[in-house]
Amino acid sequence: MATVTPILTDPAPREARLTLAFDDGLSLPEGDISVLLPRAGERFDPLPAERLKLVQGFRPDHDVLAQAGWTVSTAAVAAPIALVCLPRAKAEGLALIAQAVNMGAKHVLVDGQKTDGVESVLKAVRARVEVLGTVSKAHGKLFWFATAGADFSEWQAHPGLVQDAALGQFRTLPGVFSADGVDPGSALLAQHLPDKLPARMVDLGAGWGYLSAACLARSGVEVLHLVEAETSALDLARENIKDPRAQFHWQDACSFALPGPVDGVVMNPPFHTGRKPQPELGLAFIATAARLLTNRGKLWLVANRHLPYEASLASLFSAHEIIAETGTFRVWQAQGPRKKPAAVTRARR
Repeated sequence: MATVTPILTDPAPREARLTLAFDDGLSLPEGDISVLLPRAGERFDPLPAERLKLVQGFRPDHDVLAQAGWTVSTAAVAAPIALVCLPRAKAEGLALIAQAVNMGAKHVLVDGQKTDGVESVLKAVRARVEVLGTVSKAHGKLFWFATAGADFSEWQAHPGLVQDAALGQFRTLPGVFSADGVDPGSALLAQHLPDKLPARMVDLGAGWGYLSAACLARSGVEVLHLVEAETSALDLARENIKDPRAQFHWQDACSFALPGPVDGVVMNPPFHTGRKPQPELGLAFIATAARLLTNRGKLWLVANRHLPYEASLASLFSAHEIIAETGTFRVWQAQGPRKKPAAVTRARR
């Protein structure tokens, strides 16, 4: 079984843009600097390290940053200055800017790659406030502005509502997986779960809780562990699932462990880090399932048809089969783990 090599962001682009901005005359007042959504492996020279308060809710990135000695929290902290590291989703990026302002930032820096939509975000900011400076380098852009007199309230992240005919209503947020509706792969898996499930279950990569709700709607389940690395998604799952059988874990599924084995695992594993396909993530999820399950335990997995998971299922389980498929997805059932793979670690992007 292949291990997952941490994918660490090359720190050079952001550092280079920050350095160039200070060389061009950028000056910041005294006070803490809140850094929103920094990525594992990054540095922020020439910003003063002792003033930086990092905010990252994705467990692998959070842990790598903390181990590097940074002060890291999962929730935004009040600070007069904010550096927003743009995520892929524009709505999430705009919400981060609004969050920084709501937390007291008087000066905001926004940095991102062109592939993160930084040009579009810059245009949106310019429609509301004067942008004081921009720096372009390494296929990305850094810009900054003062917040006095600007209103960013309509950019705040507002929960969305997803309706499911069988399971009811779920709350979501911009930036979480499948924020606008039930993922078709997860829906297919939910349709093909057996009417009765094992007593002790795990949902690896539970997101905002759809598959977990589908499991809890079946008979037989006595305890269900929801494992999710993104704290905002896990918080939504706590809101969406009030069943006392549910237990919530802010953990990386690749390294998740329990004191004792479980009888069943469900999952719709991710296969991207940022924009780059990384099927090793799904392979690591499969290895975790094999490690968690009893000798007779079962795994239910949905994945895109093109992903190379069959060899891993054959290697790690005594039996596996396709129980449903469409032109896009396959639903696998595997049972009887052959061995207990070692846990792996990963970092986003």
